[in-house]
Amino acid sequence: MKNTFGQSLQVTIFGESHGPYIGAVLDGLAPGLDINEDFISSQLELRRPSGAISTARVEKDEYIIASGAFNGKTTGTPLSILIPNSNTRSGDYDKAGRVARPGHADYTASCKYHGFEDYRGGGHFSGRITAAIVAAGAICIDALKKKGIDIGTHINQLSGISDISFDEYSKGNTDDITKAINILNGKKFAVLNDDAASKMEQAILDAAKDADSVGGVLETAITGIPSGVGEPWFDSVESVLSHILFSVPGIKGVEFGAGFDMVNKRGSEFNDSLRNENGKVVTSTNNNGGINGGITNGMPILIRCAVKPTPSIYKKQQSINLNTLENADIEIEGRHDPAIIHRARVVVDSVCAIAVYDMLSSRFGTDYFSDPD
Repeated sequence: MKNTFGQSLQVTIFGESHGPYIGAVLDGLAPGLDINEDFISSQLELRRPSGAISTARVEKDEYIIASGAFNGKTTGTPLSILIPNSNTRSGDYDKAGRVARPGHADYTASCKYHGFEDYRGGGHFSGRITAAIVAAGAICIDALKKKGIDIGTHINQLSGISDISFDEYSKGNTDDITKAINILNGKKFAVLNDDAASKMEQAILDAAKDADSVGGVLETAITGIPSGVGEPWFDSVESVLSHILFSVPGIKGVEFGAGFDMVNKRGSEFNDSLRNENGKVVTSTNNNGGINGGITNGMPILIRCAVKPTPSIYKKQQSINLNTLENADIEIEGRHDPAIIHRARVVVDSVCAIAVYDMLSSRFGTDYFSDPD
């Protein structure tokens, strides 16, 4: 299932950057879920480029729900979403003469598909495909929220500039993490500290002026997920989330909880003490990021993702001609992002929602989300 993710809920993506459509099919959604078209549009807006810190290619993303919905509700049969591509400039890629773009999948795609792939704009490997993922994820995010589960992501680091972490913001209070999520989900540039936001945006503009790009670290929190979800070993919560997160273009690292920051500490410092507070089991710290033995413990799931600098830069670079394998230089043309991290945050929210929806359906059954309670 090369383009399909999931067990109980399966999501299949299709399309190319400069093809007529991109899209997604969700198979396994509960019947009776609300199709909130305004929310889907607002999620797509968070991903859409705007201003000098993003690409000049702006698509309207006027999506079509072609099946699986009736009278504003899911039917339970496969739901398909189509998003037309209308603002393409394919000629920008013909000029490259099939010279592989460094950092992209041009060379590896040519090896796999023997040169028959649609290479325009990265084809099926393009970040453009994530618009379909965001539309699909919006349905899952809305369903999860109705079950008291919230997901939010912010730019934790960019060019040496740091935002307030979820732990710093909440000081261990789960309700405050949920408040932070709600604040972030209302922002186009998702940062908790406004001073850090302006410095980050300037760093992106500085890179763009230098014909270059920047990356950074995204931090995600998932609150309200019940304890006991997930499987040991190969379908652990970390395994499932990492699987789908590493499918997002540009993600080069994933860590949970304290992650690499705590590996040099002793067990007495890393372990999360268990306590009973008003009949609910909680941990005094959350170094394990809400997961033990691959299974949720009821605390917030905390994830950090490393996002690489955008590979499309305007500096001259060394490469090869894919037709002759001779050495060649390339100066990339076209419209590209000096940073993708601020747009990727909603993609990360979306894939996490798809994975959590799938795990909850596997644990409690498809109709878990049909329950009005």
